[in-house]
Amino acid sequence: MTDVDVLTPDRFELGEGSRWTGDRLVLVDIPHGRLLCAPTGDLRSGLTELARLDVPLAAVAPVAGRPGTFLAAAGTGFALITPDGVQPLAAPEPVTDRPWRMNDAVADRAGRFWAGSMACDQSPGQGALYRLDPGGGVHTVLRDLTIANGPAFSPDGRTMYLSDTPLGHIDRFAVDPATGELSDRRPFARLDPAAGAPDGLTVDSDGFVWAALFGGGAVQRFRPDGTPDRRIELPARQPTSVCLVDRTLIVTSGRGGLDDPGPADGAVLITDAAAAGLPALAARMA
Repeated sequence: MTDVDVLTPDRFELGEGSRWTGDRLVLVDIPHGRLLCAPTGDLRSGLTELARLDVPLAAVAPVAGRPGTFLAAAGTGFALITPDGVQPLAAPEPVTDRPWRMNDAVADRAGRFWAGSMACDQSPGQGALYRLDPGGGVHTVLRDLTIANGPAFSPDGRTMYLSDTPLGHIDRFAVDPATGELSDRRPFARLDPAAGAPDGLTVDSDGFVWAALFGGGAVQRFRPDGTPDRRIELPARQPTSVCLVDRTLIVTSGRGGLDDPGPADGAVLITDAAAAGLPALAARMA
């Protein structure tokens, strides 16, 4: 069994969105709206709070050419987090009676920012996938999702992977590099509920897909053809996101909803990956 350690003393109701951005690991504390970081040169030195929002903060991407600035999927829209504060940008949906929020998000090679969503009560089919383009245009890309997670891109940017967590599905799409249009949706992996539900995703430099298995207490690596390749068992039952910092695997987790959380539930975990990660791509803004 691979040795897995607890990275910091923090325990989160719902830690998420771990990303390798330059010389920092960043992650989010969704329900408390916090953006946290640790230096990649000393990951065990502890987490520092970079920002605190008054809405749930689901995920961020660094912004190209603007050090210390992040594009965020937060609340029911997009926001810019700068060293001077938070600036709301756009809302992809009109105000509705059904409470919902943004979920996992990532930038692609062209600087487009892709973000999923979910109903707060996790109602089936109420989630979506949105795309914020560098020019500011917001597009609804997919509907009829439940909890849109991932998304993640192949190293060449021509394939997107997206998980719908409660369904146990990971799908793959062809991506037009010029326009961001998706096509050729295909099943990539279908997981047995006993194995855990696919939550956050990342892709390593060899094109292998890593998935946090919420409720399964593990991370699963898949070959580019979707074949399961390697499973890493974890001491936390609800892993939520995965991030490869060079050749180190970072996994966030949550303890929310557990009647009897164990000592590692809600922790940020660290282990050797024996695979090289890719830094988070930057979002671009005109």
